[in-house]
Amino acid sequence: MVFSQKIAQQTAESLLQINAIKLNPKNPFTWASGWQSPIYCDNRVALSHHDIRTYLSTTLAEEIERNFDTNIVIAGVATGAIGIGMLVAQTLGLPFIYVRPEPKKHGRKNQIEGHLEPNQKVMVIEDLISTGKSSLNAVKAIQEAQGNILGMLALFTYGFPQASTAFEEAQVTLKTLCDYQHLLGVALQQDKITETEAENLREWRQDPANWTP
Repeated sequence: MVFSQKIAQQTAESLLQINAIKLNPKNPFTWASGWQSPIYCDNRVALSHHDIRTYLSTTLAEEIERNFDTNIVIAGVATGAIGIGMLVAQTLGLPFIYVRPEPKKHGRKNQIEGHLEPNQKVMVIEDLISTGKSSLNAVKAIQEAQGNILGMLALFTYGFPQASTAFEEAQVTLKTLCDYQHLLGVALQQDKITETEAENLREWRQDPANWTP
């Protein structure tokens, strides 16, 4: 679920403006999974743009401030959400931790970096939701450390059905600034894609593993 239509549109405009999200249905990208994809998303690009990173982090912070008390910890999912998560924590004056995909193999062998007390409330910040696997892996690590998950806020989601199912099964509430549907709407308005390309992009989202350009 997106925060609001206005926020989704503004976020899409911002991420397209700085090429954090690229749409190329004619010459698709290849993901690490091997999937052919007409879209590539790297929201870390936003960290290099002061006005945009401020808008994204402030909007996330305001959502937290409206709905939760201040006795919480902000957690960023490594590596993509470390920067934006830290900005959210800084804006709210809250503690910050980040979660690795797996424990380090040397030193203290931490998976969670930073200080987390048992039963502390934690809001998880993510930059991108694809299948949800890596995001929920971070949630699991926090829960195993006896953290109390309040939910997850993310910049963008592809809206894959398997992600929705995974979050429902994990009983984790997910809200995002923007999603795939709103992104395509803005891209069409800005003539970055044609209606035919938009339909092709919608088909990809329904079955990305078997999509062909």
